[in-house]
Amino acid sequence: MTPATDDPTDPFAVPPALTFWGAASSVSGSMHLLDAGNQQILLDCGLHQGRREEARQRNSRFPFHPDQLDAVVISHAHIDHCGNLPTLVRQGYRGPVFVTPPTHDLLRVMLHDSAKIQEEEAAHINIARNYAEPWVQPLYTYADVDRAFEQLVTVPYGKEVDVGRGVRFRFHEAGHILGSAMVHLTADGRDRPHTLTFSGDLGRRGLPLLKPTADIPPADLLVCESTYGNRQHVPVGDTVEKLYTAVKAVIARGGKALIPAFSLGRIQLIIHYLQLGLRAGKVPKVPIYVDSPLAAEIAEVYRAHPNSLAPEVGAAVREGHGLLGGDGVTYVRSFEASSELTTKPGPFILIASSGMCDAGRIVSHLKQVVDDPRCAVILVSYQAHGTTGRRLMEPKPVVYFQGKEWNKWIEVVHLEGFSGHADKDDFVAYLTPLVGRVKKVRLIHGERDQAEALAETLRGVGFDDVAVPHPGDRETVG
Repeated sequence: MTPATDDPTDPFAVPPALTFWGAASSVSGSMHLLDAGNQQILLDCGLHQGRREEARQRNSRFPFHPDQLDAVVISHAHIDHCGNLPTLVRQGYRGPVFVTPPTHDLLRVMLHDSAKIQEEEAAHINIARNYAEPWVQPLYTYADVDRAFEQLVTVPYGKEVDVGRGVRFRFHEAGHILGSAMVHLTADGRDRPHTLTFSGDLGRRGLPLLKPTADIPPADLLVCESTYGNRQHVPVGDTVEKLYTAVKAVIARGGKALIPAFSLGRIQLIIHYLQLGLRAGKVPKVPIYVDSPLAAEIAEVYRAHPNSLAPEVGAAVREGHGLLGGDGVTYVRSFEASSELTTKPGPFILIASSGMCDAGRIVSHLKQVVDDPRCAVILVSYQAHGTTGRRLMEPKPVVYFQGKEWNKWIEVVHLEGFSGHADKDDFVAYLTPLVGRVKKVRLIHGERDQAEALAETLRGVGFDDVAVPHPGDRETVG
């Protein structure tokens, strides 16, 4: 605590305040700016994802001066939470970027992959414009990622870090993906410390692979995600049995089971359940291919951090089993090997990104079998409007992707229940113990209807001050 003073320039005379710049009333581009004791600390620096030109404009400009930031704290390695960090560095930020050890390793993989996408997208636009000047430049490049990586500072869970000028923080396990963290900050004040807890993305109770979500630290201001604030997930056990049933049916008729999935988090979960099914005899013994160089690199990060996994999963990884290949699973890295798979005869299971079938290697495989009624595409993620995955779900005999219409004779199975985000019941379980121990709750990272519904639920269990901020809203901590 800082002693009271009559100096009007005293930085502690004004309580800290948080401005919500991204993922306010939406689920994209997480970014929140804390002003505390003459310091500016950015919580997350995520990419805004949406329509191409709008996203490009939003991601290329910050509503603050990057070179005036004192610190950045990243909750986890999903691109909507970390993906604009290279742009921040490119525009002048030179301070520390605090991350957990697994997030440190995942960022190199995820941000290099994002830079590749940025460079390819710029090239495609320039080709479409016949190289008319001015050329479109990528949002950032591999070199920008390497520069950002030099500023990463790893912080173990539970260790207090002094950011300087009376501000300190700790990471707590969030249970969402490998390395994900809640952030609990303390800022000195004239009369008492002020505290802020930022949830990042919270994991579900009862999912395997990761350690469970820790107790949420009480605080003056709790900033909590609300992605599925008014939804109850299908029990994961029921979803797993439906996965096994769908795979068995495909293999029995001699087809191929295509499983589009996101490379970080979802692919690892699906591999885990398929391996359990193989051992229990619920999945036929056919080859399982993971056609994703990115997922292969992520598997190596898992191998490097077994202590961040659930105990039994960590033990299997140390012994060379599980997510890293073997046990019926083969990772496919090269483009040549992937191309050979598209025409490989006989039944098999193939997991590939992207999870909504709009890009990545899954598209090439889908083109080969979309008109084969023996095969199935098993969608294990949310399918946003306008994506190929959502169009596959429509009851039509054809589907449009890759610039043409295709006969859709493939079976389409959509499994809801594998989400790694907390749902309404999880939020109630996590947050109810904080009634009377949190002054204010602000709900972010959720569409407005989901956030408002969760706000009403939290008021019902005893929270007095709950609100859903808009972009640009500013909230005092204390």
